[in-house]
Amino acid sequence: MIIRRLDFRGKSLTKSAYKRELPRATMDIESAMVAIAPVLEAVKSGNEQTLIELGQKFDGVTPKNIRVPREVLQASLAQLDPAIRSALEEAIIRIKKVHGDQARVDKTSEVVEGGSVTQRWIPVDRVGLYVPGGKAVYPSSVMMNVIPAQIAQVPSIAVASPPQKDFDGLPHPTILATCELLGVYEVYAVGGAQAVAMFAYGVDGLCEAADMVTGPGNIYVAAAKRALRGVIGIDSEAGPTEIAIVADASARAKDVAADLISQAEHDTIAAAILVTDSAKLIEDVEKELELRISQTKHSERIRTALSGIQSALVLVDSVDQAVDVVNAYAAEHLEIITKNAADVARKIRNAGAVFIGEFSPVSLGDYSAGSNHVLPTGGCACHSSGLSVQSFLRGVNFIEYGEKAFKDIASNVITLANSEDLPAHGEAIQARFE
Repeated sequence: MIIRRLDFRGKSLTKSAYKRELPRATMDIESAMVAIAPVLEAVKSGNEQTLIELGQKFDGVTPKNIRVPREVLQASLAQLDPAIRSALEEAIIRIKKVHGDQARVDKTSEVVEGGSVTQRWIPVDRVGLYVPGGKAVYPSSVMMNVIPAQIAQVPSIAVASPPQKDFDGLPHPTILATCELLGVYEVYAVGGAQAVAMFAYGVDGLCEAADMVTGPGNIYVAAAKRALRGVIGIDSEAGPTEIAIVADASARAKDVAADLISQAEHDTIAAAILVTDSAKLIEDVEKELELRISQTKHSERIRTALSGIQSALVLVDSVDQAVDVVNAYAAEHLEIITKNAADVARKIRNAGAVFIGEFSPVSLGDYSAGSNHVLPTGGCACHSSGLSVQSFLRGVNFIEYGEKAFKDIASNVITLANSEDLPAHGEAIQARFE
């Protein structure tokens, strides 16, 4: 049996109990924070040479330049496979469409005549966007980070991605080409915790400090975000990817198995969960998994992920119970492959993104649906959202009261201030009458 089975039939568990039955893979982020502490300190007090030495230590290559020259970006785009360029350009159009509709408008509330509060949406001044390297190449992550920041009108945008042995210490050329395609010319060959630290602290003569860092990465990137949160704003501490699928007897086992495999391909601790009321579908999916894993490229990685504690085939009494299970689990990616899938999707409360119906697989959202694929993991979808234009904006209140409106409410403010034993607050009001 490649993937464990759970039987929830006849059970009515609490949200906490369902979560205990469906644990995530263990990530020792506390140990990672200890491991990266010297790295963060080295970058804080170091210079460009420090980053070069860290690249040699952690990536096994000495970057020729920490900042990638513009001509290298241009050359990478010129040499990009035309089919890849065309696919990227179409994805960019769709992502811009979806994220363009997320733009915020200022709103003024007339509280009383002569007294107003305006909420204005102001972008952060500068963001550092992290694009991982390692097991795969992620030009999609360039698009998903850069486009919402651009639509939010962030004035200063920089990208960091690990140096690669195969490319003379530069990030992967497809990543560089995508940056050029999007008009982002400030790109750094820096990976891991040191990239987050570079953006948090800045490096004299090389890189200005950023106000915010976004983008997925490995456990050391997540640990650096946790350690430096407060010095910088972050989107989330991204963990290993996860997919949950709610399916009934109408679902095709081939589709379900292929989708589970697609996310297990990312990492040995990626999570893949099927929740269904069809025992036959579970049997058929398991057969398809055995067949398809042996035929795909990263079979060993996928088999390890599917056999881990974080993955499971779950049998329930009904689709309604399946909804309870996945609302408790709060998956990063949730697929609904059932009859009346749109109706089922309306019952979902907790998920990073919901993919409705047979022809809306997670892979579509990873690249070209138009939605963002930087999503909350580890159950954080019960309280957090995916990356969006809003992520780069701050709602700032602008308060403006005229003399009459101020005088009309002054006594109330003084009363409340005194009730909280903060008389100087009231005195600041009274001073206007003296």
